[in-house]
Amino acid sequence: MVSVPRLVIAAPASGSGKTTVATGLMALLAARGLAVSPHKVGPDYIDAGYHALATGRPGRNLDAYLCGTELIGPLFAHGAAGCDVAVVEGVMGLYDGAAGQGELASTAQVAKLLRAPVVLVVDASSQSRSVAALVHGFASWDPEVRIGGVILNKVGSDRHEALLREALDESGVPVLGALRRATEIETPSRHLGLVPVAERRAEAVDVVRGLAERVRAGCDVEGLLRLARSAPPLEVGVWDAGSAVREAGGGARGGPVVAVAGGAAFTFSYTEHVELLRAAGADVVVFDPLRDGRLPPGTRGMVIGGGFPEVYAAELGANEPLRKAVAELARSGAPVAAECAGLLYLARSLDGAPMCGVLDADARMSERLTLGYREAVAVGDSVLAEAGTRLRGHEFHRTVLEPGAGAAPAWGLVRPERRVEGFVQRGVHASYLHTHWAAAPAMAQRFVERCVA
Repeated sequence: MVSVPRLVIAAPASGSGKTTVATGLMALLAARGLAVSPHKVGPDYIDAGYHALATGRPGRNLDAYLCGTELIGPLFAHGAAGCDVAVVEGVMGLYDGAAGQGELASTAQVAKLLRAPVVLVVDASSQSRSVAALVHGFASWDPEVRIGGVILNKVGSDRHEALLREALDESGVPVLGALRRATEIETPSRHLGLVPVAERRAEAVDVVRGLAERVRAGCDVEGLLRLARSAPPLEVGVWDAGSAVREAGGGARGGPVVAVAGGAAFTFSYTEHVELLRAAGADVVVFDPLRDGRLPPGTRGMVIGGGFPEVYAAELGANEPLRKAVAELARSGAPVAAECAGLLYLARSLDGAPMCGVLDADARMSERLTLGYREAVAVGDSVLAEAGTRLRGHEFHRTVLEPGAGAAPAWGLVRPERRVEGFVQRGVHASYLHTHWAAAPAMAQRFVERCVA
């Protein structure tokens, strides 16, 4: 039984101000001394980084496509254990989810699975009385979704706010805040969204403080807390990495050192991945490919997640000692798991800058955005999976690879399109596909077993 007070911050569409409100509210509540559990619906890593900065706790993703609906409640309970309140930032519009699959992976679905009230953040910049029709439509679309309040964003003036509030008086949905238009604390973006916290930490701290001040000045924080406390108890178990590994047929083994890439170039990783590696027995050590000249002593395996190596190609290329160490580790047959940015780092070059040369492939930036959920099957055996293993993943990149020969593909993508993808050679598994190991804890166990072997 989980009784943590909780709110879902949603919106009619992307760009309405969810991140502003959710991050600001998290930071404000944390500054009041509350233990705040931060969550993000969907696969996005970057918002979760800002949530972690706001609360001092790991930002955790709740993705019903990647993990399955049955894990949403337990993963939430794991993250929220011991907390005073949980704030969940939605994804896209409230009812938007996996393309062509109904409500799957939508904010609305996660809110229902968590039995959590929803606060709708509305961009009111170009409307007045019509806001009531908009809110009424969202509140009545699915009777199982409880919209407990509205926060008006990008309000132009006192007169504008009065018109909006007057219109919403008839909707039955209370107004819990009104934020004025502001540009001075906007978070910078680039080709894949917001700039991650790790790349601008000092500035990000100021941004988060500014967002907290905006929420304090413009929102009924006590009303938001009352709404969060109105969430009924949630009858779910609590996800636990150790139990997940044991249920997958494994257990702690050997204590091999597993080097996990971090730093500004490699910021994309779900918190549960490291928890699962440790539960499987790994001694996880984080290293920074931008700054460290060697791998951690005793490294027996390496995990390189996603991020922005294209932004740091020159610096990564200049760190020749580490590139050579990575290549030597891979040549030794040690397990290496690389996702997206990690795939690029293992290539021969990236936009002309030398990379590790583990893979016979060259990478470059492209104008085309590759984005979406994927269903995949393992083409052959690898350090992560047996041939035929099926799982779900997510692609999100603006780079392309021009591969040579000599490596088998990692995955056969079966939905929404059919193609092979990635590389498997000796102990290396490299792919564009982001996966969530909580849905497949056997991957972590298998990886650590290979490190011991």
